[in-house]
Amino acid sequence: MAQQHLDPTNPVTGPVTGDALAGYLRSRATEFLRALRLHRETGGGTSGANGAEDSADAARALRRSVRRISGSLHTFRPLLDAEWSDAMRPELAWLSGTLAMEHAYGARLDRLLLALHRLSGTVFPTQPPVTTPPLDAATSAAPAAYGAVGSRSAGAERVGTGGTSQALRALGEETGSAGPRPAPDPDRGNLTVGAAKAGALLERQLTLARTRAHSTALQTLGSSRFHAVADNIALLASEVPLTPTATTTGLHSFAAAAEDRLTDAIAALPLVTAGSPYNAEALIHGLSPDPAPHPQDAPWHQVRLLLRLHRYAREVLDGGDEPVDVRLLTAGQALDRHRDASEAAAAAAQAARTPRIAPATAYALGVLHADQRHEVEAARFAFQQSWLRQALGTP
Repeated sequence: MAQQHLDPTNPVTGPVTGDALAGYLRSRATEFLRALRLHRETGGGTSGANGAEDSADAARALRRSVRRISGSLHTFRPLLDAEWSDAMRPELAWLSGTLAMEHAYGARLDRLLLALHRLSGTVFPTQPPVTTPPLDAATSAAPAAYGAVGSRSAGAERVGTGGTSQALRALGEETGSAGPRPAPDPDRGNLTVGAAKAGALLERQLTLARTRAHSTALQTLGSSRFHAVADNIALLASEVPLTPTATTTGLHSFAAAAEDRLTDAIAALPLVTAGSPYNAEALIHGLSPDPAPHPQDAPWHQVRLLLRLHRYAREVLDGGDEPVDVRLLTAGQALDRHRDASEAAAAAAQAARTPRIAPATAYALGVLHADQRHEVEAARFAFQQSWLRQALGTP
């Protein structure tokens, strides 16, 4: 794949040195301090609906600034004081991960409940009408991505999952083409019966996890460890610990290295498998009783992190005035959906391992797990299509 690196001799942009990095870090540190003040003024979301919304906005701004500071410290580490940078990066990663958990659990619950409503054909009165996500367009041109599920049911039975074959047939009917449909069969009835209990189980588990994450975030924001991080960021807003040679060193080579790491990781992805509408190996791993993370997901999560680092490096070079890169935008959206769907599938599988649940509940959770794993495949397919199309120069 031909690469287009940033040209350090571009006469239009001119040389970009450590001074630009210092300005970028100061801006992100100032953004962090503003968000922290807003979060404290709203009382962490304890002052009603408006306070909760403002607190959520402040938490997002905190995570946004922390991620960009951490990514810049990683990409441009040779230009910063090594001892200070190595001490800050783990603390920033801890803070970003802690603040992100509450939002992640809430979004995961919403995603799973909407999927249950869509698969079972029922909609709760409190829920808005379910709309087809944009990612489904990537698979609508290839209905075999879902329709092939029914023909593969026998293979699923051979790996010891007879019940799952029925679930997958129900999933194939839900995601098939529009038009007249036959009367509901026993599979759909079982799914409808179990969907309510499965939704209640997921809501109970993920709401509890979200509540705990909220409490952990509040405790974090009041801890001495957080205050130490905040003090360092406050100092960063006024003085950036650059090396003596940073002001005369160009940043393009470091940004190009980040881009190289991204393209190498993408080249190692099984894009041919992602281009196939049915990934049998992924289904076999998904049906495994092993609670370990899905083995195919880790490289894609790594590409998502490297894509984020590449975007942040470009922000530093462009001074925050960079034009929208459609390729990076669409690729990032596909990888975000991939992450969300894989974590939602893991949550459904974990709920299905709950002891003494009813067979109908386990059946609905199995259908839900299969649905989310197919969303993972759809996200990979969308990423492969958008990335390779842009690489070849296709509009």
